[in-house]
Amino acid sequence: MYAPRVFFSMICVLLVFAVAAFWQSGSLLTALLSTVVCAVLLQVGYFVGILYLVRQEKRHRSGAAEPSHPQQAVDAHAADDIPADAARH
Repeated sequence: MYAPRVFFSMICVLLVFAVAAFWQSGSLLTALLSTVVCAVLLQVGYFVGILYLVRQEKRHRSGAAEPSHPQQAVDAHAADDIPADAARH
C-alpha cells in the first residue's frame, strides 16, 4: 500500500463523510464529532490491515525458510559446503 495515496484517499473520504453528516444532522458540531470518530475508525482499520500484511509476509518467509520434509533438510545441510553454481546441478 502506497502511504501518500492512502492518506489522500482517507482525507477525501472524510471530507465526503463530513459533508454528508452535516447535511443529515444540520449541526456542525455533530458532523465534526462524527467525522473524528470516522477518522479514528479508518486509522484503526489501516493499522490492522498493515499488521495483517506484515503477518502474512512473516509466515511466507518463515515457511519458505523451513523445508516441509526432513529429507529436504538433510539435503540442504549436505549442500552447504558446495559452491552455489554446483549445488543447482
